[in-house]
Amino acid sequence: MGTLADSPCFAALPAPTLAVLAAAAQPRRYPAGSLIFRQGDPGDGVYVVREGLVEIAGQLGANPRQVFSRLGPGELFGEMAVIEDQPRSADAVAARDTTADFIPREALLAAVRLSPELALSLLREISQRLREFNRHYLADLLHAERLATVGWFARSVIHDLKNPLNTISLTAELTALDTATPAQRQQARERIRRQVVRITDLVNAVLDYTQGRSADDDLSPTDYAAFITQTAAELRADLELRSVQLELENAPPAVLVRLDPRRLSRVLHNLAHNAADAMPGGGRLRLRFASEPGSVTTEVEDTGPGLPPEVADRLFEPFATHGKTCGTGLGLAICKKIIEDHDGRIWARIEPGRGAIFAFSLPVAQPGQTQARTG
Repeated sequence: MGTLADSPCFAALPAPTLAVLAAAAQPRRYPAGSLIFRQGDPGDGVYVVREGLVEIAGQLGANPRQVFSRLGPGELFGEMAVIEDQPRSADAVAARDTTADFIPREALLAAVRLSPELALSLLREISQRLREFNRHYLADLLHAERLATVGWFARSVIHDLKNPLNTISLTAELTALDTATPAQRQQARERIRRQVVRITDLVNAVLDYTQGRSADDDLSPTDYAAFITQTAAELRADLELRSVQLELENAPPAVLVRLDPRRLSRVLHNLAHNAADAMPGGGRLRLRFASEPGSVTTEVEDTGPGLPPEVADRLFEPFATHGKTCGTGLGLAICKKIIEDHDGRIWARIEPGRGAIFAFSLPVAQPGQTQARTG
């Protein structure tokens, strides 16, 4: 760059204003790596790069030091501290051998008073700089949030995998006992097989959730009583290992519901194991059912400490959690998606003196739909 008139910030200024700035400009040379000004220094003037490269860098809170912008020939820097009459908010470092014109604060402000065009040009420069900073900051923030989300997601999946893996481990230990009978070993093999299926279903549920896949093609009219009976038998065997008793307060209604047995059983398994987590010393888990015209409702209630009212509105949000040292609530978000894929709804009910109560409602199959399956 030859003169100040070649700078985009000053190119459109009247000649008298340019003359004032040129008379005040002080050429300065900075070897590569040298500090031009430091964060916290007084805003004593502005700089216009003649040749070379300048990096503006600083630290935001506890984050590592970051380079906010890189400025080449013709570009202005240091203007915000001058206009605001505040200390420098970042460091300026010569990234290469650099020559810059330094214009003292008093001279710049005098030129601003003479020229509305200069005031407008500086305003545009500051606005553009803030936009660039915002883009840079938001990009870093989104990157950090993505990394945090990946971490939360991984912890949630690992937590949900622990339940079936623990069951497999305990069952394998029982079968290794010398006193185990052939019937017990056969029962253990079946229990381990079910847990492997649960792990596969969990992985598929996570994939469905992240990919936004709808399961409508997998739904078919199913005898709800048969489905609950089979799922309850699986749950009862698992929960007994954690000293939790499963009780059905009433018989499930023998109505047809369009469902995907594997995905819907995932909902009941997740609710049941969440309840077991809340009752580390053991307890009871109750299932109750209500049939209404057009729908069937299932309630799952434990004898744990219950849910505080302040968490009720966000229980089904991804990564929301309460009362767990592990897990992030992704399991309930998956439950919500599965129920919604079944055209139903799920909610939590809080009543003083009672444990956690979760309920979901599903529509019954309409006449004329395909033949039922039994789970």
